[in-house]
Formats: sequence, C-alpha cells, structure tokens
Amino acid sequence: MKNNKCKICRRLGVKLFLKGDRCFSTKCALVRRSYPPGEKGKRRRRRISEYGKELQEKQKLKIWYHLKEKQFRSYIKEVLDKRGQVEDAGALLIRKLESRLDNVVFRMGFVFSRKQARQLVSHGHFLVNGKKVDFPSYKVKKGDIISLNSRSQKKIIFENLPTILKKYSPPSWLKVDAKKLEGKVLGEPSLEEVAPPAEISAIFEFYSR
Repeated sequence: MKNNKCKICRRLGVKLFLKGDRCFSTKCALVRRSYPPGEKGKRRRRRISEYGKELQEKQKLKIWYHLKEKQFRSYIKEVLDKRGQVEDAGALLIRKLESRLDNVVFRMGFVFSRKQARQLVSHGHFLVNGKKVDFPSYKVKKGDIISLNSRSQKKIIFENLPTILKKYSPPSWLKVDAKKLEGKVLGEPSLEEVAPPAEISAIFEFYSR
C-alpha cells in the first residue's frame, strides 16, 4: 500500500509530490523508474486517444490537489459556467484551487503534503484570522492570517515546525512568520508560479463532452 502513491506518479508520468520530502530526493520512484508500473517494467508509454489524454490530465490535477471527483468537478463546472466572462479560465481555476485552506496550509510549509494538510485542518489545528476553521475547502482571501492553534503547538507533529519554517521559502503570494507560526495571504497566485502538472485546456475539454 505504501508504494501506491509512487505508482500513481509513474503511471501518469509526472511528479505529483504525494510523499512529501521523498519526492524531492533521489529516492523518488519516478526518478529511479521513469517507466509505468507493470510486470516487466520498462515498457514504452503507449499512445493514447484524445479522450484518454484528457482523462489523464484531469487525473493529474485532481490527484495533485488531493480532491475527490465530486469536489473537483464542482470547481470545473463553476469555472466553465464563467467561460467567456473571464480573460483566462485556466488561471481562474488554479486561483480557486490554490485558495483552499488545506492548500494554503501546505503552501505555507506547515505540512509536507496536501493530504496531511486536509487531515490537520479537519481536526481543527489551524485558525483563520484567530478563529478555528475545520473545513479544508474554506476559501482564503488576501489579508487573511492563517496560524497554528495554540493548543496544537505542543503536539509531536508540530514540534520541529519553527525550524522547518525558518528554512522554507513560500510562494510570492504568501508570507510566513516562523516565530509566530503563522502566515499571511498577500495576494493571488499566478498560473505561471503555480505551474500545475497538467494541461488545463484538456481538462476543460474532458468536462465539456
């Protein structure tokens, strides 16, 4: 079971950073075995249909943000309904996904993965502007301050957080204070800085069928 996440990345042919620090090391399964998982391995990636490509791109982004199909489809539908009304639908989708509280907690360096962020947010470990928010999909906005609940600071999982945050460089749209164990949303992320591992236009085509 512990290798399932690595198999997902190998199957899709892209790093989705599902295992924290391991994904940045030479132990990354995609670095060691860039071919898809299989009995004999090292087989070439087969050509896929246009539908298959769209499906694959959808899977990449959905898994990257650790969302269930219903949740992910809801974000896509919301953006598709505004298509034609906005300059860049792809950028809008990414802004919506990046503004989720669980993602922001991850981006601020408080946790090693979005999955972990989702669990810890659900358990009430984080505050938004001083108030506990325990639903991962909460939409943060410019000026919001996200902090670690004072009751959670002594828990083992957070004991090395100050040291970790001192060495961490958050995205330009976020600011982190390692001493206060809090971060502030300075603005909105750009599509270029986020650099999602999927082709957004293909995802829109998949859900437009």
